[in-house]
Amino acid sequence: MKIYEGLDHFQAVKNAVVTSGTFDGVHLGHQKILARIRNIADQMEGETVLITFWPHPRLVLHPEEHNLRLLTTFEEKAKLLEKAGIDHLITIPFTKEFSQLTGEEFIQKVLIDKIHTKKLVIGYDHRFGKNREGSFDHLKANIDRYGFELEEISREDVDHVGISSTKIRKALLAGHINEATEFLGRPYELNGIVIKGQQIGRSIDFPTANIHVPSNYKLIPGDGAYVVEVAVGQETYQAMLNIGNRPTVDGIEKTVEAHLFDYNDNLYDKQITVYFKDFLRAERKFANLEELKNQLKRDKEKARQIFNES
Repeated sequence: MKIYEGLDHFQAVKNAVVTSGTFDGVHLGHQKILARIRNIADQMEGETVLITFWPHPRLVLHPEEHNLRLLTTFEEKAKLLEKAGIDHLITIPFTKEFSQLTGEEFIQKVLIDKIHTKKLVIGYDHRFGKNREGSFDHLKANIDRYGFELEEISREDVDHVGISSTKIRKALLAGHINEATEFLGRPYELNGIVIKGQQIGRSIDFPTANIHVPSNYKLIPGDGAYVVEVAVGQETYQAMLNIGNRPTVDGIEKTVEAHLFDYNDNLYDKQITVYFKDFLRAERKFANLEELKNQLKRDKEKARQIFNES
């Protein structure tokens, strides 16, 4: 997959089958669209082109929504889009100036003049252009003069179980991991770097990897203990993970800490990926470290049971 920052370096390709959108999470609804454009491109001996926007339009148009968190970083999204068969990923810098482009201008300047779109495929609720004025109905009414083919993915196909990025965010923040996994079609993931913590876990025989997630806009699931898998290089380990302020040791800052089963090597400065499997329990304050240690033993036993049953 080729990635372009802006349209300047993109060269028109043969029979471009195009879609556009933010595609945050690349969930099952998105995957319907991606599979469709891949299928059409194969039939037409063409290439797939996906137009996305960065930063997320809501971060630019509604900066007051400073708490907006995304399901995928750009790197995570790109990896998923490539896996889905996208040939060309164009990232258009989303600015207030770009947001003033009318739907008609977007169609003419981007889809026609620059990309030479052969066929456009969009989801049933997709809107584009200033004030989201562009729509499937507008495209359909003017398709003869645009000179490309058009297809809409129906609500029944995209939204058969009410999938949306917003619903997935809410599920993760509530600790509803199974629901999020079902909507995404895969486990939710966090990518980060292991940094040195206070090493309190080591003192109670539960050493943890303190994970720093570099992207401040990446959604961290709600506080609590989780069953996870952790990928370190080419190996994947069963683990449990805690998200929260560690009230038992009077913690102030929120941390993300994983205890890997059957792993004894140094993890500091390593890049790791966490895959969420299930929710164990809410975070709570224990009377002392011994009580915390006993609870962690029970958590680990339950986590192993979940892995054995899956």
